[in-house]
Amino acid sequence: MRIVERIATETTITPVGHLTAVGHSRAELRRIIGCFAGAGIRNVLALRGDMPGGPGQPWEAHPEGLSYASELVEMVCELGDFCVGVAAFPEKHPESIDFDVDAQRLVEKFEAGADFAATQFFFNADDYFRLRDNVVARGCDKPILPGIMPVTNVKQIQRMAELSGAAFPPSLAERLQTVADDPAAVREIGVEVATTLCQELLDGGAPGVHFYTLNRSTATREIMANLPR
Repeated sequence: MRIVERIATETTITPVGHLTAVGHSRAELRRIIGCFAGAGIRNVLALRGDMPGGPGQPWEAHPEGLSYASELVEMVCELGDFCVGVAAFPEKHPESIDFDVDAQRLVEKFEAGADFAATQFFFNADDYFRLRDNVVARGCDKPILPGIMPVTNVKQIQRMAELSGAAFPPSLAERLQTVADDPAAVREIGVEVATTLCQELLDGGAPGVHFYTLNRSTATREIMANLPR
């Protein structure tokens, strides 16, 4: 909270406060939302969150808390004039039964008041388009930003894929393994693959792109430079 407040008050950057339901009572969540409002923060990413220990741990709601991200969205919207973002999963959430159920859950978050969604990272544009079209078919056309994670470190990206459940393409893994000991070559391939994916997504009507930089902006800047303005 202190970090987000400093960004809001001491810089010209527009902060998006990340808020998770996990481990919080309703009273605690209301207090955090009030702190956001008091600091002048008007953008919130509302997430159910993962249990301590990682995504593989069974979900358990706080005894006095919330069970679903849609409930958190409703709370945020009730307590202030916020622009609310939520998570989306092109390859479906690991706990979802199928793609249709997963799309319906995203629609429910939009119906609760969310203004946009940013997806988990992925490597196949068709996965994004399937989710978007499924949501649109349910009568909802709010923006869904595709999440892109440029590959700059082979071990790190494989670990992130394992944690998130994202499919790591075998062909890309093979290309990266051949240059695994050459960080510059790894980044070059990562930038190339991400640029191609971004272009395909934008050509297909994606409203923009959300980059997961992992605190390293060089690859993202290179991708942006490769894309037509």
